[in-house]
Amino acid sequence: MNEPAGILPVDKPEGPTSHDVVARARRELRLRRIGHTGTLDPFASGLLLLCLGPATRVAEYLTALPKSYRAVLRLGQTTDTDDGTGRLINESEAWTAVGEHDLRNALATQTGELDQLPPIFSAKKVDGERMYAVARRGDTVERSTVRVTVYAAELIRFDPPFAEFSVECSSGTYIRSIARDIGEVLGVGAHLTALRRTRVGRFDVDGAVTVDALGDPALVGAALIPASAALSHLPGASVDAAGMRVLGHGGAVPAPEGLPADRPIAMYSPDGQLAAVGQRVGDQLRPRKVFV
Repeated sequence: MNEPAGILPVDKPEGPTSHDVVARARRELRLRRIGHTGTLDPFASGLLLLCLGPATRVAEYLTALPKSYRAVLRLGQTTDTDDGTGRLINESEAWTAVGEHDLRNALATQTGELDQLPPIFSAKKVDGERMYAVARRGDTVERSTVRVTVYAAELIRFDPPFAEFSVECSSGTYIRSIARDIGEVLGVGAHLTALRRTRVGRFDVDGAVTVDALGDPALVGAALIPASAALSHLPGASVDAAGMRVLGHGGAVPAPEGLPADRPIAMYSPDGQLAAVGQRVGDQLRPRKVFV
């Protein structure tokens, strides 16, 4: 039996870490080579893209895809983690004066290009160490802002002091920070209480398998996405039979006109399979990762 290979969308439940889901997948699929393309916090649920077998080599081309979320914030309370798992550090009843119009205006300030301050308890590294590890020791966390883009943020429901909203954003955006900053804009404080990732690039959580279904070969096979389809967001080029032989030895092939030089290029065999990912250099396509 051939080992499964491709991109498997999984609907992570609340509770386990992303690493827990990978470990469960390794056991159920009896496969050691599994990676994911973007961590979800334990309290969050939703879409986690797992790269199986040889497809682990394409993970880097999926990590930077834009993400979509649905989230709930709670006005009037701030926590040290900017979410409901943390210690309450401030509480105010000033949220009672916040109207829906105020909330929509505050949400609008969190769109576009932002210099976002990540949460203290986050996986970003400072001097080679995860920020949450420094914070858990009780040491001071030296944070700096990160440039992110929020393409859209919309209020779905306002049931004071809770508000449900959706976000479409660049990779690396913290929804916890958006909730915190909305509270600061309104002057009442806020933290995130629920988070669900609904999309990664063109992949939707509706097409994902549950963690409990990882042991069902039929369900896994139906959800599995070939690497060739997973990289459809990249510029592509077809390679003929002669070029395939060159690629098989790591050689360059002629580049079709119009391909960009500053982006990875997905290179496909005559039957549409992913043959390599390369880069245009002059009038040639030079492979960086070969799959044939």
